[in-house]
Formats: sequence, structure tokens, C-alpha cells
Amino acid sequence: MHPKTLKFKPCIFDLDGVIVDTAKYHYLAWKKLANQLGFEFTKEQNELFKGVSRKRCLEILLDIGKVEATPEQFDRWMMEKNEDYLSYIEDMDASEILPDVVKTLDYLKDENVPLALGSASKNAKPILEKVKLLPYFNAIVDGTDVAKAKPDPEVFLIAAQKMGARPENCIVFEDAVAGIEAANNAGMTSIGIGDAKTLSEANHVFKDFTEISTEFLEGLIQ
Repeated sequence: MHPKTLKFKPCIFDLDGVIVDTAKYHYLAWKKLANQLGFEFTKEQNELFKGVSRKRCLEILLDIGKVEATPEQFDRWMMEKNEDYLSYIEDMDASEILPDVVKTLDYLKDENVPLALGSASKNAKPILEKVKLLPYFNAIVDGTDVAKAKPDPEVFLIAAQKMGARPENCIVFEDAVAGIEAANNAGMTSIGIGDAKTLSEANHVFKDFTEISTEFLEGLIQ
């Protein structure tokens, strides 16, 4: 698809905290690992993990617990955490989709707006399949496709490329500071989903999709 043939601005969605809330499952898996290593891990500390790669999360966790790790231990713990996380998300279904996400996706799809997923998660595709949202997306870019974590714009630039769109024409929906930075670094329009103070660098911020009107979306994609 040539960039000039796109009628509307393509939209790129992050997954965790935007489409579904899998943060609680990540938290449970990291907490289990922390407890096994002999220390507590709080929900407040878990906020440091938003939009961060699994490797970096483990580095932060080990810093919190003041735990040293050999490369072998590090790799094993990272794998164990992921196995626990996968067991937690095994039973996910459409009930876990966040409010009005489907309404937003339906509107954009009806308008023939190209849609992509841009997520650091390596489990993005299976999660979308479980919640039955995979058919909405023209392109999926996840942790298996990127070498650099947000705030590097790589994930969003690849998504734009897959949709045949210029970065400056793309719109990104994100809930993490690093994700908003990545969208801004890519020269894209950033829509924050969450706390206005936390996501102050975004072009627009909404508490969740229930606050986003059809009129706003219409103006956004023109």
C-alpha cells in the first residue's frame, strides 16, 4: 500500500493497559519470583515495569531485592517468570477487554482505518487470539520483531512501515510514559490512556476509551 493511497490516518495500539489489562498477571508472576528469591514486591514497585522489556524488568526486580545473578540464573528466572505469566493468561477471554475498546475498534474498522498493534509483549498475538480481537488488526508488531525497547520508536516505525504509512500520519494509543515518548520520538500523534499528570507528554490524554467520542475519533483520523 503506497502512503498516498491511505484515506485515513492509521492507528497503532499498545496492548497491555490499552486493549486488555494484563499488568495484573505480570505483577503476580514477578511477585512470585520475588517471593521465591526472598523479598517482597509491591504494586507500587510494579509501576516501574510499565512499558519496559522483560529483561529490564528482571534487572529492576533484582536491584529492588539486592539479589546478584549469574547469566544462567538470570536467563532461568526470566523463563520461569514468563511460564508463570503464560499460565495466568491461559484462561483470558473477551471479558478482559477494557471498556469501549471494541466500540473504538469497530468505529475505526467501519471507516476503513488501517490498524496495527505495537507492543513490547512477546505474547501479543496469543492474547489477541484469546480475546478474539486479532481480526481487527492489519499488522502486528510485538517483542519478537524489535531489538530496541520503548522509548525507542522502533516498534511504531515498523508498524507504520507494515501499513505503508508515513510516521507523521500515524496515531498511537499508549498507557505508558515510555510508549508516549516512543510515539513522540517517531513523530506520531500520541494519545495517552490513563492518568493525565503521568502522561502529560501525550498530545491528548483520556482516562480510558469511554471518554473518547466518535467526534474526537473522526477529527483525529482525517
